[in-house]
Amino acid sequence: MSYIIDRRLNDKRKSTVNRQRFLRRYRKHIREAVNDAVNRRSIKDMEQGERISIPRKDLSEPIFHHGPGGQRSIVHPGNKEFHQGDRIARPEGGGGQGAGDGQASNQGDGEDAFAFEIDKQEFLNFLFEDLELPNLVKRHMEGAQTFQTKHGGIVSQGMPAKINIVRSMRQASMRRRALTAATRRRIRDLKAEREALLQQDQSPQRQARLQELDEQIAKLERRVERIPFLDTVDLRFNHHVKVPVPVSRAVMFCIMDVSGSMNQDMKDLAKRFFLLLYLFLQRNYEKIEVVFIRHHTSAKEVDEEEFFYSRETGGTIVSSALKLTRDIINDRYPVTEWNIYAAQASDGDNWNDDSPACAKLIEEELLPKLQYFSYVEVMPRAHQALWDHYQNIMAKHPAAFSMAQIDEPGEIYPVFRHLFKKRMEDA
Repeated sequence: MSYIIDRRLNDKRKSTVNRQRFLRRYRKHIREAVNDAVNRRSIKDMEQGERISIPRKDLSEPIFHHGPGGQRSIVHPGNKEFHQGDRIARPEGGGGQGAGDGQASNQGDGEDAFAFEIDKQEFLNFLFEDLELPNLVKRHMEGAQTFQTKHGGIVSQGMPAKINIVRSMRQASMRRRALTAATRRRIRDLKAEREALLQQDQSPQRQARLQELDEQIAKLERRVERIPFLDTVDLRFNHHVKVPVPVSRAVMFCIMDVSGSMNQDMKDLAKRFFLLLYLFLQRNYEKIEVVFIRHHTSAKEVDEEEFFYSRETGGTIVSSALKLTRDIINDRYPVTEWNIYAAQASDGDNWNDDSPACAKLIEEELLPKLQYFSYVEVMPRAHQALWDHYQNIMAKHPAAFSMAQIDEPGEIYPVFRHLFKKRMEDA
């Protein structure tokens, strides 16, 4: 069994280990506070920390204590003022007045809440917990900047920190055996001859021979002892090499309807949904590209600033955005190398004859190239024809197509988690 002891200094004298344990313990309360914060925040304030309050009653812990009954004597160390039977005087300022700022009352009870702050990183960790891009499988080596260090064998030169003790001792043992093999064999022969002489009668000639054998054995043993136990030529070191690791590359197409039928509230819902998606992608995936597309009667690829804050508007032809998505995929993102995703937000209002064309375009040209397509309809009214056509697609391709409706800000985060939750088959 191995034990890992982390002796790194905690940042700013804070107990990092204890804080992580505390966050895990009260995960339920923190998750609820994060959900509420997402619903009430504006777009610009989304990526910030949060103040969490936990009721005092939920902080109680089980403790060991003495049971009632019996006689026992307790010595309280440091007690110089009170003895058994003493009566403690009432604190000054009687009449129900305490040290607080409030007024005394003869009814009601309650408990203070425990409040603490979570920073931006911890807020985002809870915000995007258990979420992922579905079906992220395609990997590519070209331009990969991720490397994994692997064991590359044993070498005779290296850093002292990488010394391989077992291989070094084995090499030293082999060297000693090789250098002393003949000498040890000669010692064994001389000792065998000496044992044979000791079994015979001790004549002056045999005693002289025994003395000669003892001298030769001692001389050979000293020669063996002069062989160093460990030499620099015996040292062996672990060799590590960096191996490029295939990286999953993904691109997300964010398609937003900015037509005249989308009022400001609907656009705000769509923007907040896409902002959540953008933060999720930037935080959880290294090799990710985001393509922003705005459309009314015509579609245009824009940057992040224009996507979220431009005021351009017009009629509605949804297929223009889908066609632009198809063309960008064909030009810049080979299907064999990229995991391609698309997320569309609209109020569902479309040109009369365009909705069937949109469904055909998605089912025949986009879905064969996409890993996943999600559609969010931001409108409180009855569904339009686009929703009905998209429902037929979802019935045929439930693993690659999903859709949901958002009527108010409080539904944005639950819908987002539903669309991008981890699938059991991916676990």
